[in-house]
Amino acid sequence: MSRLDRLLRPRHIAVLGAGWAANVVEQCRRMGFAGEVWPVHPSRESIGGVRAYRSLADLPAAPDATFVGVNRHATIGVVRELAALGAGGAVCFAAGWSEAGEGHLQDELVAAAGDMPILGPNCYGVINYLDGALLWPDQHGGVRVDSGVALISQSSNIVINLGMQKRGLPVAAVACLGNAAVVGLAELASALIDDPRVTAAGFYIEGIDDAPAFAALADKARAMGKGLVAIKSGKTASSRAAAASHTAALAGGGAASSAFLRRIGVAEVDTPAELIETLKLFHVHGPHLGPRLCSLSCSGGEAGLVADLAEPLGLTFPPVPEATRARLSAVLGPLVAIANPLDYNTFIWGDRAATTEVFTAMLEAHDAGLFILDLPREDRCDPAGYLPALESILAAQAATGRPALPLASLPENLSEERAAALIAQGVCPLMGIEPALAAVRAAQRPAGEDGWRPLPGQPDRASRILDEGEGKDLLAALGVTVPRRVTAATLDELRTRAQGLGAPLVLKGLGFAHKSEAGAVRLNLATLDGQAEMAGATGYLAEEMVTGAVAEVLLGLRRDPVYGATLTLGIGGTEAELLADTVTLVLPVDEGAVQAALRRLRLWPLLDGYRGRARADVAALAALAVRLARAFADDPALEEIEINPVLLRPRGAVAVDALIRRA
Repeated sequence: MSRLDRLLRPRHIAVLGAGWAANVVEQCRRMGFAGEVWPVHPSRESIGGVRAYRSLADLPAAPDATFVGVNRHATIGVVRELAALGAGGAVCFAAGWSEAGEGHLQDELVAAAGDMPILGPNCYGVINYLDGALLWPDQHGGVRVDSGVALISQSSNIVINLGMQKRGLPVAAVACLGNAAVVGLAELASALIDDPRVTAAGFYIEGIDDAPAFAALADKARAMGKGLVAIKSGKTASSRAAAASHTAALAGGGAASSAFLRRIGVAEVDTPAELIETLKLFHVHGPHLGPRLCSLSCSGGEAGLVADLAEPLGLTFPPVPEATRARLSAVLGPLVAIANPLDYNTFIWGDRAATTEVFTAMLEAHDAGLFILDLPREDRCDPAGYLPALESILAAQAATGRPALPLASLPENLSEERAAALIAQGVCPLMGIEPALAAVRAAQRPAGEDGWRPLPGQPDRASRILDEGEGKDLLAALGVTVPRRVTAATLDELRTRAQGLGAPLVLKGLGFAHKSEAGAVRLNLATLDGQAEMAGATGYLAEEMVTGAVAEVLLGLRRDPVYGATLTLGIGGTEAELLADTVTLVLPVDEGAVQAALRRLRLWPLLDGYRGRARADVAALAALAVRLARAFADDPALEEIEINPVLLRPRGAVAVDALIRRA
């Protein structure tokens, strides 16, 4: 049992704040809330047509849930009194707390709440459409349902907009977090999905307050067979140019949050429409779709459009098996080319038996099917001629047990009433080709790893950059292969020390974060004789130049205040930021996860023997990455490690340039 049960599923609701209170009373009445609503006001006899109580002390019992619609200063006293009464929880509506620079007031509110849960402050409220209980001071777009999804948001306005959708999605609950001073994202979501009537959860997330708790939530949802999907905002605001490393720029923005969500099996989408369409899939078919898709339409234009829009998302349509081809040709005849996506033409249009056979045959050979079908607008046209195709889609799903997904290319070409009726029949209609394909991709995400948790988060700290000599000494001590090298304060001293090194040589000036940009790297030297001083250098390093490399890779490790630490891998060298071809993982990782991530690089073929090139030793790179990741986890003083590049040979990996920051 969650401490939020009384707040989310109340038997009685208290309401404070005259104007807002009247709205809450009205919304509960309209939604058919069976419990009691108790307005509280010191002077009014009634609010919203319901008797008002003079004070909280006059209420018949400690309320399960309270909507606190008074100003921020009065809110603190109300919450303190509710906690003393043993109330079940409160929504704190007023703004003007930490988000306005008044953190001390928010601290007072938290202290006043004690063990009593509160949503907010600066929070719009919560709606329970299952039981008709609304702590909500405004209009909303939902209706009573027997089951449906939960919408959870750190932005009240975003979730208000989501709740106005007309796509047939049954919504069981809407909940806002506001400043999340007491109840955080994971706790609220966990309490909502505990209800067996809640089938999935969708999030609008501005910031994850407790990454380990959110990972535990994902484990719980997976065990319950309930899908989680999120929009994570703020990706561009934190994409800033790094002061020192390429890694910080390339792994900035949403890379860490996306890597975290992927690792724990939470689907990520970019837009509200994609969120709604993904939730429809999760509500009807559960949290995962298989990868083998088929697409069917009566037009070559639609078939081509689906194929074109699917490819950038990584969605593929496998060839039609021979047995299925023969079965389809027997119905469609010689004039229809059998392919996937399939343009089945209009020869069988209106023939329910024929379309059912074609749809069923195609769906049997795949994990799920997209059936493009836009109905005529019913205010001016007659949809009767299109209904046999819709009936055949339902029949194909019933015959195969596999998801048959009617897809209207424009969302307005399937009415909300028809969409809701299809969902009630266990068929998931998708609306809009682009959001539909994004939803299918989201539903094909990795399942996540049970029990995986990120490292503890760590705030930014003062740090210093080791010079490359110190950095390579540290790497060598950790078992990383580095070139033979010497360092010295002056070039004359370096020439003496470098006599034992074999040519060709590399000469580097120390004291630069980006040596190439500073002109502090000289390659392919037969000798150090005659080399001029480098302006701004604090010392010098000479090393044997690595030969036989087939690829240059960037490897970076960074601390993260939310997700603990991240590992970024990508195509490296001086063009690393120009190419921007990287993948980011959240620690801890194993070698299998690293190798799988490398295969997601756009330029992965360059590592894998593209056009007869030698294959790079990615196993050595994975082993190197995991070794450094473990060292990073074991030594909290390490702030950042960037090796750019790691030179990969057909056998082995050598770190030739290192930037390391220590606290």
